[in-house]
Amino acid sequence: QVQLVESGGGLVHPGGSLRLSCAASQSSFSIKAMGWYRRAPGKQRELVALLSGAGVGTTTYADSAKGRFTISRDNAKNTVTLQMNSLKPEDTAVYYCYALLSGLISVNPYWGQGTQVTVSS
Repeated sequence: QVQLVESGGGLVHPGGSLRLSCAASQSSFSIKAMGWYRRAPGKQRELVALLSGAGVGTTTYADSAKGRFTISRDNAKNTVTLQMNSLKPEDTAVYYCYALLSGLISVNPYWGQGTQVTVSS
């Protein structure tokens, strides 16, 4: 079964940067979409950034992330990376990797376990 392994969370000062990475544990699938959601304290889980489609793909960002965050993927490594710059306290949340993966007989969504991002002075 596919697992999404996340890394890169941590504590950073406002204005700092973090890079989140997520790697799928298996390669026998096609990535239909892959990206990141987050859940801030007391709030619903929201989309941060998502890559979908073939080739360079189509990128979707939350309005709050535009201009600060960049999502990219390495198809050979089944990895998606979220570069987060100019971080703000309101970016504090648990960040969850998301992947929509298609195998030979099914397509299924997968979620990572979540990695904490804390932006604080």
